[in-house]
Amino acid sequence: MGEDLCLSGLSSELKLAVPWGHIAAKAWGSLQGPPVLCLHGWLDNANSFDRLIPLLRKVDFHYVAMDFGGHGLSSHYSPGLPYYHQNFVSEIQRVVAGEQEAERVWGWGLGPPFSRTFPEMVDKLILLDSMPFFLDSNEMESILTYKRRAIENTLQVEASQKPSSVVSPQEMLQGFLKNNSHVGEECGEILLQRGTTQVATGLVLNRDRRISWVKHSFDFISMELFAHSIRRLQAHILLIKARQGYYDVRRENDADKAPLLFMLDTMRATLKERFQFVEVPGNHYAHMSEPHRVASITSSLRSKGRVPARLQLWAQAVEASCSHLSAANKRGSGDGPRWS
Repeated sequence: MGEDLCLSGLSSELKLAVPWGHIAAKAWGSLQGPPVLCLHGWLDNANSFDRLIPLLRKVDFHYVAMDFGGHGLSSHYSPGLPYYHQNFVSEIQRVVAGEQEAERVWGWGLGPPFSRTFPEMVDKLILLDSMPFFLDSNEMESILTYKRRAIENTLQVEASQKPSSVVSPQEMLQGFLKNNSHVGEECGEILLQRGTTQVATGLVLNRDRRISWVKHSFDFISMELFAHSIRRLQAHILLIKARQGYYDVRRENDADKAPLLFMLDTMRATLKERFQFVEVPGNHYAHMSEPHRVASITSSLRSKGRVPARLQLWAQAVEASCSHLSAANKRGSGDGPRWS
């Protein structure tokens, strides 16, 4: 049945129990295939992969796209608990344990932190318009400011007790597009299908209001720590950069390409043949707006069994990455968590 679902483009819904509720996910393909874990971008959800996965060679793999906590259909964190970068890395590990053996992971900027923390589990990492880590050359001045703002933002949201806004589907879509210029109307509708809930008088957003600003939740690292983190990686890495994508999660710094150049130079020097970089036309959501381009590229990568030396391809800015995970336990063995 899983193979039929894959070929038809249909997916099945999954839930993984966690201490604060559940992690929701959707899956394509045969359960007998190597699992591919797909990680969506900030404030997005698992529907990010709806147009891409059905175009891939689905019979070869079992694709699982998860909703991070506070996103999509996954539970919000308990009151009083903030959304921090390391918590999301922990969520990935929970899902990997639930899958028992993950062959790859697609997603955004959380793939590299997971790969650094659990290097032996990641064989291939594909970054879709995402930086491997968030760099801040002025981290001594900035890091404490970000951490303070994260705490203040959480407390402010909790104190406001403001109910979720209920708007019409058209108002919801227009507001979504206004706040994200890279998303076209059709792609916006796909994301809102999973990112909203129908109530009596309209739609409400599912996501937790505590995660509005990415810089309130993510760790920024120095150049020295970046170089050290890259040395920790054991995976082959393909970084696909959209030419019109994002270059910094802090939009005020988006025109500064120096951090990207530093990261590229460091990865080339450190990873050598294990690193490939490709620029493609399009914006941050190229994997949704031009999925056929992406699918043809990923099929080429899989058929060759490694990252090819030269490709012209796509990307998804700061919100997507892909890693090939190979866990020690085989699927079905051990006492890890189970999906429902």
